[in-house]
Amino acid sequence: MLTRATLTDPVALTRALVDIESVSGNEAEIADRVEEALAGTALKVERFGHTIVARTELNRPQRVVLAGHLDTVPLHDNFPSRTEGNLLWGCGTSDMKAGTAIALHLAVTEPEPRHDVTFVFYECEEVDSARNGLNILAKRSPHLLTDASFAVLLEPTHGLIEGGCQGTQRILARTYGKRAHSARSWLGENAIHKAAPILQRLAEYEARTVVIDGCEFHEGLNAVRISGGVAGNVIPDGCEVEVNFRFAPDRDEAAAEAHVREVLDGFELEFVDSAPGARPGLDAPAAQELLGAIGKPPRAKLGWTDVARFAVLGIPGLNFGPGDPNLAHKQDEHVEIDKITEGAEVLRRWLRG
Repeated sequence: MLTRATLTDPVALTRALVDIESVSGNEAEIADRVEEALAGTALKVERFGHTIVARTELNRPQRVVLAGHLDTVPLHDNFPSRTEGNLLWGCGTSDMKAGTAIALHLAVTEPEPRHDVTFVFYECEEVDSARNGLNILAKRSPHLLTDASFAVLLEPTHGLIEGGCQGTQRILARTYGKRAHSARSWLGENAIHKAAPILQRLAEYEARTVVIDGCEFHEGLNAVRISGGVAGNVIPDGCEVEVNFRFAPDRDEAAAEAHVREVLDGFELEFVDSAPGARPGLDAPAAQELLGAIGKPPRAKLGWTDVARFAVLGIPGLNFGPGDPNLAHKQDEHVEIDKITEGAEVLRRWLRG
């Protein structure tokens, strides 16, 4: 059980959440603890699997969302947590239990925010999209989200606002050849060799940089995996290059696909995964208020986050959390303790006005 003393201290709460192992698919215990903590508040609490939704019902003119995921990547000799000076170490400290702890802390300690607030604590963010708790909630019970006018996802941003996110696509580029014994290679056609132009085009690709609402997005088109061949003495008759395209949110998925097809024209392409980006949404009044509370300029989110799911629902959103995104998923993952305290105070000022 999370005690009252723990819930009122965002640093202690972060450590308590980190010390509940919750690798994706194993969020039952941490979801139970979050649900128990919220049961003692005036919030309306609903549970969907291991996703918890808690809502104020104060009849405010505007509703906002604070969302954070409960799961982590697999442990890597970094559990349980430990502290050294200003650092809290452990799996999930940066991505994103520090941010999730801030949201839970505010849900318990701020009963009269100036906006109605929907708090979402969800499962399976670090794995396949089909299992993502926010994705499932958006499809099955969208009404719990769509009455909001703005969303904050507490992903790690090192205490800065990161607007929107990049879109992402994965593409398989294939080449074909003809098998032959490698001792008589001239009787075959080497499919791996035929993939050389794909790699050359990607190596020479000049990625675009675009500024949207003052946030600079860097695109990237890269080979991330290559496979082919059947044996050490056989000329391969097939090769597959997996390509990842990270695109700025001024392109939709169709425009992104058209661009990849133009770059890799002449090759067989299969688009196996695609997710849209999200524009920064910094012109929303609530976003301007939060920017004022932080007092620092925003930057682009270079990566994909669940703000894109809010964008699909027509809800502008941004990323803001205490963790350093460069430490996410690393064995030496940690978070600066003062960033947790500062993040909680920033969002408290924002909610109080």
